[in-house]
Amino acid sequence: MSTILSIDQGTTGTTALAIDRDGRIVGRAYREIQQFYPQPGWVEHDPEDIWSSVQETVRGALAAAGRDVGEISAVGITNQRETVVLWDRESGEPVHRAIVWQDRRTAPQTRELEAAGHAPLIRERSGLVIDPYFSGTKVAWLLEHVPGARPRAEAGELAVGTIDSWLLWKLSGERLHATEPTNASRTQLYRIDELRWDPELCDILGVPLAVLPEVLPSGSVFGMTQGDAVGFEAPVAGVMGDQQSALYGQGAWEAGLGKCTYGTGAFLLVHTGDQVVPSSRGLLTTVAAGAKGEAAYALEGSVFIAGAAVQWLRDELGILGDAEETEEIARSLDSNDGVYFVPAFVGLGAPHWLPEARGTLVGLTRGSGRRHLVRAALESMAYSVNDLLAAMAADAGRAVSELRVDGGAAKNDWLMQFQADIAQLPVVRPQVIETTAYGAATLAGLTAGVLSSPEEVRALQRVERRFEPGLPAADRDALLSGWRRAIYAAAAWARGPGVNVGGQA
Repeated sequence: MSTILSIDQGTTGTTALAIDRDGRIVGRAYREIQQFYPQPGWVEHDPEDIWSSVQETVRGALAAAGRDVGEISAVGITNQRETVVLWDRESGEPVHRAIVWQDRRTAPQTRELEAAGHAPLIRERSGLVIDPYFSGTKVAWLLEHVPGARPRAEAGELAVGTIDSWLLWKLSGERLHATEPTNASRTQLYRIDELRWDPELCDILGVPLAVLPEVLPSGSVFGMTQGDAVGFEAPVAGVMGDQQSALYGQGAWEAGLGKCTYGTGAFLLVHTGDQVVPSSRGLLTTVAAGAKGEAAYALEGSVFIAGAAVQWLRDELGILGDAEETEEIARSLDSNDGVYFVPAFVGLGAPHWLPEARGTLVGLTRGSGRRHLVRAALESMAYSVNDLLAAMAADAGRAVSELRVDGGAAKNDWLMQFQADIAQLPVVRPQVIETTAYGAATLAGLTAGVLSSPEEVRALQRVERRFEPGLPAADRDALLSGWRRAIYAAAAWARGPGVNVGGQA
């Protein structure tokens, strides 16, 4: 009996899924990983803790499934994308903790890159804006601050990689130093139109080519796991960064198809096929996967605060006992009564890009209460995603045909219907909501021959519910007008008194 094993290594923990030939999840295990905060703005992980969490969850998923290791036909990996590890090739040991994607220690370096005029070239070739979020400046920091690291890296004694590379190294018994395009494209060192490491970008960021992994297609047989590493031998046959894996797991590998993952934040990716589409609206151009795991492209936008707004209502204001209550509360009101919530706790991202913005409530009256705040928090997710959809349609020159959704908040029927109404798009929710792990698993199954075709892969991800737009145009326009006014209010506060906002004093 064929079993596909999927390893989903995330920011707060690792999940392993055992999936059968018919696409059913038959075993699952999860383990948290430790977070380190050595200084304000710094976030680190222990690479060995990450590896031990993978070993534990793999054993746990197989035990839960009641499957023997001999039944594993393929392994897929998906991972937190911009987190980097630097290790010694000979000993196999990390020379420093992993620097996590949330880490902001390289802000001074990014300002220096901006001041030196490198932003246009980096944007043109990598598709990314200059920000500490991405991996390149993290690698440069490690080479500068770990004693002796730079000369050893230049001599080929050290290896660097995102978490997928670290796991490939460990799973293969420290034989394989590799990555794939969706992770490579998040480093600012990778030329996405030519699908290769770019020597000029590496030189600008101070990263020697000798330290970087080989880049293989996402749908490749990267190598075999080793028995002394995880207790079995099977091909690792599908690797993708988490958001691109979720896109693939939704069957969205053709131009115009998109997905949104609703978690702490919300991540919207829209496939652009084989076209590298530059953004003039602050979106990211990134590498995605085609139907067979070949390189393709997508536009990406992030809503910094989505489900975190509901967590704030629960944990800080104490007006919710559980996030699941929000659906019933939202339904209890006939309208929002003019109350809008802009949850800009850490600023506004695309397409507004106002880092100084902060959370803003507008439209309150004496009759406003707990229910209005809850509904406004849910509505803000749909409005924010709609803003990204509009920016993507303008950048790509075509509208998204349907929006596929996953993540915790996607379980909320009221929110999904409101999203369909506001975006004027069908919203499609799959039966398997864990599409990040599912995407890597199905690509691995396809590459290893367990699954016969992309059509079979798509058929496995069955639709649980489809939400069709039904709100009258006049009502939608009125709601969006109120949202724009709320954004304007947040922008006016951020920019201070007497400052021009949107052309008005």
